[in-house]
Amino acid sequence: RQGTEGEQNRTAKMLGRTALTASRVAVRRSASAQPAAAAKGQRRTFIDYLTNYPDRVQEIKKVQMKGGTCQGEANPTWLKQPGDKGVALFGLGLTTFGVLEALIGHYRLATGKGKME
Repeated sequence: RQGTEGEQNRTAKMLGRTALTASRVAVRRSASAQPAAAAKGQRRTFIDYLTNYPDRVQEIKKVQMKGGTCQGEANPTWLKQPGDKGVALFGLGLTTFGVLEALIGHYRLATGKGKME
């Protein structure tokens, strides 16, 4: 009778392993099939925009190179693009404002004026 129980145990173990292996294979197959289905419906809105962005380097380079590159103060390259003058004036104004505020502050500290009492 023990031999029969041992054979039954071995058979049950083998069937258990076979069922376990079959379930693992089924899980692997279903997992590998899911990404393929997900990839078909995938929308890459901003990534497509970034990867398919038009290359305008040559167009900008033509503007920068117009009239030569060694012109010094007569025609600096940092003022050749359409919006460069506005940005430069804004930066100059901001810097001027900051320097004037610093000078006024130093004057007030040195003379003791402008205190809150």
